[in-house]
Amino acid sequence: ITTLVTKMKEGGRLFYIGAGTSGRLGILDASEIPPTYGVHNTVIGIIAGGDTAIRNAVEFAEDDTTQAWKDLSAYNISSKDFLVGIAASGTTPYVLGGIRTAKENGVSTGCIVCNSGSIIASEADFPVELVTGPEFVTGSTRMKAGTVQKMALNMISTTAMIQLGKVKGNKMVEMQLSNNKLWNRATIMLTQELGISKEDALVLIQQHKSVKKAIKAYHAQTNA
Repeated sequence: ITTLVTKMKEGGRLFYIGAGTSGRLGILDASEIPPTYGVHNTVIGIIAGGDTAIRNAVEFAEDDTTQAWKDLSAYNISSKDFLVGIAASGTTPYVLGGIRTAKENGVSTGCIVCNSGSIIASEADFPVELVTGPEFVTGSTRMKAGTVQKMALNMISTTAMIQLGKVKGNKMVEMQLSNNKLWNRATIMLTQELGISKEDALVLIQQHKSVKKAIKAYHAQTNA
């Protein structure tokens, strides 16, 4: 996390790569970052087989050892960025090739795998091994492995966003105000944080469209 946050503070991005369930979980975590923390194009999930593979299996996509780097290169990945490979088996060729080539190009790498002593873990700079054992339905890694992978991704992205200052206390002060529920939540945050009426809080949030900016503006006005 320390290396990741350092890079992100300097403008770097977090990339996830994976195939099948692992790839979908990376995309899921990445897709939650903009609405939750107001951060765009900073956490990027890539799945073997492209967007089609989000809903449908793409045959042999995970077996290509060169495609991950091609997919990453489309985003101009560089040594400023950080790459996490997600692979329950720890052997997925798509992820392994991506990790290896990323390292050759000076990109810091991590991984989330669910077997001990895997080749992907041995290649990554910062391996995370979450050994879950045999699945209830043999080979269906969307179950135990998928569950712990999702938890690990939650911890990585949440910790990074907290350290980047996207949270105040335990409040999502930079969330996108995209529906009535979130507008109401933002108003409540301001009443609790500033001790003002709901009406005044609503005016502030309508003016600034951001809890964090509203708090800053309120303090600037009251201290003027």
